[in-house]
Parts: sequence; structure tokens; C-alpha cells
Amino acid sequence: MLVLEAKLRAKDWQYELLEEAIRTANFVRNKALRYWMDNRGVSKNDRPNLCATLAKEYDWAGKLNSQARQSSADRAW
Repeated sequence: MLVLEAKLRAKDWQYELLEEAIRTANFVRNKALRYWMDNRGVSKNDRPNLCATLAKEYDWAGKLNSQARQSSADRAW
């Protein structure tokens, strides 16, 4: 199980940005898992292509940097 914890004192807009980043990372992880389940022949090497496709397809997913998208996809594998 992965536990994310953040202790900070911030303004409301900073909390909103943090929540948006967490939701986007979970979205990428779930998309990677669904892609793996639907296409059983895929390998781990297909993850960067999937992340690049998601960044182009969804503008808000492109806001998350590429390393964060890649690590979210890695968690699904």
C-alpha cells in the first residue's frame, strides 16, 4: 500500500494544486493499469509511449512533469 502524507501550512490555492497533482498521478496510474489489462502482450517498455500519449491527449495530464507521469505508470506495473 502506498501512503501519501504531507504536512504543510499553505494557502487554499496551494492545497488545490496539490490535490490536482495527486488526482492526475492516480489517473495516469489507472490508465496504465487499464492499458496493461486490455493488452496482455505489452511490456514495461511501452509505458513511456503511453505517458507521452496521455500528455498529448489530456492537457491537464501534460501539466504533470514527465518524470512524475512515468513514476505513476511504474507503480501500476
